[in-house]
Amino acid sequence: METTALPAFRKTTETFTSGAKTLPRRYFVSPEVFAREQDRIFAAQWVCVGHQSQIANPGDYFVQDVAGESLLITRDQKRTIRGFFNVCRHRGTRLCEDSSGHSSTIQCPYHAWTYALDGRLIGAPHMEEDRGFQKHDYSLGAVQTALWEGFIFLNLADQPRTVEEVFAPLAGKFTHWNLPQLRSAKRIAYDVGANWKLIFENYSECYHCPGVHPMLSKVSPYDSAVNDLCEGPFLGGFMAITKGTSLTMSGDACALPVGDVKGEDHARVFYYSFFPNVLLSMHPDYVMVHQVWPQAPERTLISCDWLFHPKAFERADFHPEDAIEFWDMTNRQDWHVCELSQQGIASRAYRPGPYSPRESIPAAWDREYLRHVD
Repeated sequence: METTALPAFRKTTETFTSGAKTLPRRYFVSPEVFAREQDRIFAAQWVCVGHQSQIANPGDYFVQDVAGESLLITRDQKRTIRGFFNVCRHRGTRLCEDSSGHSSTIQCPYHAWTYALDGRLIGAPHMEEDRGFQKHDYSLGAVQTALWEGFIFLNLADQPRTVEEVFAPLAGKFTHWNLPQLRSAKRIAYDVGANWKLIFENYSECYHCPGVHPMLSKVSPYDSAVNDLCEGPFLGGFMAITKGTSLTMSGDACALPVGDVKGEDHARVFYYSFFPNVLLSMHPDYVMVHQVWPQAPERTLISCDWLFHPKAFERADFHPEDAIEFWDMTNRQDWHVCELSQQGIASRAYRPGPYSPRESIPAAWDREYLRHVD
């Protein structure tokens, strides 16, 4: 076995800014701040809405709410992934009520206006009686859509920067993880009574791990973190696996390796946050992805997927529940302390507290957040 890490991981100098403090109370409780976040961040940045495996076949679709908008994500007959506002061009009726499904067309439930999967209006009963009516004038409202490593990103801005430009710092970094080909074995949705920023800040440090995650700390020491992305919209690095071969209830790998994982990376878990709504956790045998969706200043919906190599599903030694149970337990421990944080921050007694030197990544995340919202 090789003993050198993959070239994709390049450690950078991580610095701790002495005197860095947590955000003031208003950023966690104010409806005005929450509205500004929705406008300046979630309606202006590339946000992840899922993985291409969710709509593997032409006609597959799912619906996702982003910044107060219901969006319809489809794969058309040419296999192109497209995003549309879930709004009929006739009288504005919501088109798709189901969260996901399969259909050869998109039809309005009100007056049966019908659209092709590429958004073209192809049927409008009795509108031929209006000589000035032209179907090509009433295609569905399109949303900017792009793929990055198999993940589907949408942007509500009129002229956003391209995904290629935004993700340029990550070019080639995750190629060996085989992310585009992976498939989800399970999705769990969590409704957390905490501000969305607390989810990111909690994910970005293991200072809390010895007390909050006793089982995790036994197999992945809290002080083993090494970060290579330390500033900007992409943050994180790896932690060591010191007992067993993966982070599972049994300690054993539960599936085939997800990709070309070599050398020391066989004993590492990589954790990265992508501003503003992705937490990407890459293990040797599976990838866990959280999508973070703010609902109110004190409430966040989180969807968590466990992705595996497609060939793993065909094998007798495939035990995804071993990983799912481990992280469902760990997730719920995290959500509980995030809710406790929210409750304390809501108090008039709360004042910003100092970050520990082991919390340099949460402090960097705060700086990136403030760059967008202030």
